[in-house]
Amino acid sequence: MRARGSGEAAPRRRDAAVKAAPQQRTDAAVKAAPQQRTDAAVKAAPRRRDAAVKAAPRPGDAARGAAVKAALDGVRARCAVEERRARDPVSFVHRYTDPADQELVALIAASLAFGNVKALHAKIGEALDRLGPEIALTADDARAVSARLRGFRHRIYRDRDLVGLIVGARRVQRASGSLGAAFAAELSRTGDLRQALGAWVRAIRRAGGLDRRPDDRGAAHILPDPEKGSAAKRLMLLLRWMIRPADGVDLGLWPVPPSALLIPVDTHIEKLGYNIGLTDRRGATWKTAEEITAALRGFDPADPVKYDFALCHLGMLQQCPSRRDPVRCQGCGVKPVCRHWDE
Repeated sequence: MRARGSGEAAPRRRDAAVKAAPQQRTDAAVKAAPQQRTDAAVKAAPRRRDAAVKAAPRPGDAARGAAVKAALDGVRARCAVEERRARDPVSFVHRYTDPADQELVALIAASLAFGNVKALHAKIGEALDRLGPEIALTADDARAVSARLRGFRHRIYRDRDLVGLIVGARRVQRASGSLGAAFAAELSRTGDLRQALGAWVRAIRRAGGLDRRPDDRGAAHILPDPEKGSAAKRLMLLLRWMIRPADGVDLGLWPVPPSALLIPVDTHIEKLGYNIGLTDRRGATWKTAEEITAALRGFDPADPVKYDFALCHLGMLQQCPSRRDPVRCQGCGVKPVCRHWDE
């Protein structure tokens, strides 16, 4: 892998596919996407305003709301971004400079990001090392990808699962100009985050042949259907990386407004969201993600998911418990507004 700032220039590809990548966002597909955030459908996304979202628990009064916002802003301000980023899967994306590579690396890293942190980092690194420094160029040759990844394994995934993901994503990337343009076009068409993401996922699955193995657990899990009810944490993580403004963690590559995002709900965000009253739901479901995001939208309508990185890493550091714990809760930035302490 060729790291940014390594002193060695990143490879500049001159083939048509790379010229069409979203680096300057000048290709027809991206021009047609809602780049200026003016498309009414994208502005309105996500449009889902069902009873669960309407009933999302927001802080009960102005004083409580101000206290929660202050706690969240404090956690974000105190987050050691560079140190925490080095331990986050997004760190792999920052090693590349070509947007076509960054998109594919982000998809690989997000898709493999489950299980033990040390193990998943090792496996992401292994996959990228096997693929070489020019990920998009390698992905143009399905046989080469298959040969390089032969024998790869990570939990329930086998080499053919990762091959299908990479080859399918590259084909969609080439056809649309970028993965971001493909997703933005679906969001513009549907006006609904979940439907757009589902269509985008199906396109990649078809292009990579993952849909031809419906009973294969690895093929189904590596790029899951967001319309089945789970929080789709890894897909939401990918969207956050690609859509939120570049801030040293997220990269701001895709022409979609951050207001359209849902927070990636893992065990840390689920616990913290419940403990500070952003939701009364338990479990990492799509509705839980909607409720937590709806509450955060009250603090920043344009960029509600900006709190995710700092909150998630706070949860990992504190090992957030499900009850009052004087030892584990010591120094926690949201302790003043936690339901276990604010009684």
